[in-house]
Amino acid sequence: MNDKDQKQLGKTLWNIADRLRGAMMADDFRDYMLAFLFLRYLSDNYEVAARKELGPDYPALPVGDGRVPLSLWYASNPGDVADFEKQMRRKVHYVIKPDHLWASIANLARNDSGDLLDTLRDGFKYIENESFQSTFNGLFSEINLGSEKLGRTHADKNKKLCEIIKEIARGLAEFSTDIDALGDAYEYLIGQFAAGSGKKAGEFYTPQQISGILSAIVILDSQEPATGKVKQLGSVFDFACGSGSLLLNVRKRMGPHGVGKIVGQEKNITTYNLARMNMLLHGVKDTEFEIYHGDTLLNEWDHLRETNPAKMPKFDAVVANPPFSYRWEPKDDMSDDVRFKNYGLAPKSAADFAFLLHGFHYLKDQGVMAIILPHGVLFRGGAEERIRTKLLKDGHIDTVIGLPANLFYSTGIPVCILVLKKCKKFDDVLFINAAEHFEKGKRQNVLLDEHIDKIVHTYQHRKEEDRYSRRVTMDRIEAESYNLNISRYISNAKAEPEIDLEATHRQLVEIEKTIRAATQRHNVFLRELNLPALPGGEAGE
Repeated sequence: MNDKDQKQLGKTLWNIADRLRGAMMADDFRDYMLAFLFLRYLSDNYEVAARKELGPDYPALPVGDGRVPLSLWYASNPGDVADFEKQMRRKVHYVIKPDHLWASIANLARNDSGDLLDTLRDGFKYIENESFQSTFNGLFSEINLGSEKLGRTHADKNKKLCEIIKEIARGLAEFSTDIDALGDAYEYLIGQFAAGSGKKAGEFYTPQQISGILSAIVILDSQEPATGKVKQLGSVFDFACGSGSLLLNVRKRMGPHGVGKIVGQEKNITTYNLARMNMLLHGVKDTEFEIYHGDTLLNEWDHLRETNPAKMPKFDAVVANPPFSYRWEPKDDMSDDVRFKNYGLAPKSAADFAFLLHGFHYLKDQGVMAIILPHGVLFRGGAEERIRTKLLKDGHIDTVIGLPANLFYSTGIPVCILVLKKCKKFDDVLFINAAEHFEKGKRQNVLLDEHIDKIVHTYQHRKEEDRYSRRVTMDRIEAESYNLNISRYISNAKAEPEIDLEATHRQLVEIEKTIRAATQRHNVFLRELNLPALPGGEAGE
């Protein structure tokens, strides 16, 4: 499926969602829509693998036969089912019972079966607890099949679900069954629902264009970015991963085998489930990723609280788009927390530096961290100034990138990207002012590929360009009291064009001659008409 078809598939599914949700809030309908798309992906992937595994024994049905081949095989080969499922767990890492496959669910919907709702509930429960080697507890916890938003009675709910699934099945049938395209469609729908959710979208979605900048930066060699991307990333971590788009962007740039382990953490339960589905939808095996549900600032994940330095998790790359200026309530003993004790606690009014220090703590010595933050972190005083100053003095802030305003669904303020390293080669700080490089959109401003490439290329080669980028010495930054406001180092003012006074004088003399000649010609006509002459037109005047 080409890019055009993939985009059209996403639009088709979005139009279905927009049409069917009725009075239901977009956020509520999102959970149903994305869960069904996820089920379709798991089913398609499973059936392709099953057809390959069974070979000629896989039932061949004539065109138009609505039965599910795997259901027929299970019925005919009950004694072989256990061995078959053992093989499927080994090869595709999960099992789906024939009754729970998308084709079976879609058949129930087309026939308006009264068993649809209960079959879906059983299927979701099986996928959560038994399908995978890893238990995905609560994966569908936000999909309330008993919600009154679907209808008042059981029959009404079942009818609404039949309607939704029939439309999705019909929309998907218009396109080829390219499994990879479903992952792209999932991402497209997350973006569309984010656009409709306004400020709430900041909880779970980082626009792809911004994800692209962060992911392109962290895959480059830490000490010599100009040499290009590293061959292998052992691990990548996003401690506020939302729907997982940043992590997947890193994986996409590295290739399916380029990242050893993908690790994420997310506080919001709905978004946490979106992220887990998103990983699987993009072909990441359950053994290749780990997403934890818990509060990052409170460090609720036991795995990250390991005190033995030899066992403490450290990551080759850290990426993050945490909530901007999040109000938090640090506990009394947090000043001794290993993440913060060398720098101090971020103020209650803005946890930006608390998020940054959390991620930085788990960065490997040769790793790269890229984090999106509000511009205030560059210049605010108090505790934030002390943290910023120590990070600078310790040589950990490598690059400051200013982005245009109004790129996010959640806020219109301009934001910045900070690139941090525990061991950096250069003793200066690279400033990139990309605030004026964008295309204006209807709702949000847009970074085109050329804008993204320019930012990444400038970072990679540490290039300096007038009014765009500059390498600033630590002496100069110290002279500015460790204030990182980009305008202090890169002027936005356009230089006035130089005026060649001699050339301008010659031009004015020629103009004056032209005026005199024209006036003299005009006065000839005026004298013929016995009218007074214009001044300045007489010879010798």
